[in-house]
Amino acid sequence: MTLAYWSILIAGLLPAVTVAIAKFGAKDFDNNAPRNWLEKQQGVRSRADAAHRNHFEAFPFFAAGILVAQLCHVPQGRIDMLAATFIVLRVVYTALYLADRATLRSLCWALGYLCVIALFVLSGLQG
Repeated sequence: MTLAYWSILIAGLLPAVTVAIAKFGAKDFDNNAPRNWLEKQQGVRSRADAAHRNHFEAFPFFAAGILVAQLCHVPQGRIDMLAATFIVLRVVYTALYLADRATLRSLCWALGYLCVIALFVLSGLQG
């Protein structure tokens, strides 16, 4: 399996990691209504939940970019490099979100988005 495919798995796990951070150690967590409970959180819990939601939003575009690049026979090294860069940026994005560093977080988000766009552009150029 390629690094890019492993990256899809990692990207798919990031939402679970961030929601676990949001819930970890909370004595008042309500598993009967977890979304209602998360909506009421503040501080790092709220930011972890926001990162969790953003990871879900980013995942389809990223996964599609990888799969399209593979189908269009973009050189594997380029796909792997963009996929790994995306994952590193998403991990840094999460750390910056938790640390409440909005400007740097947004920069990581934008760079990650550009990685996915590059996958599509390279796919288009391949054809």
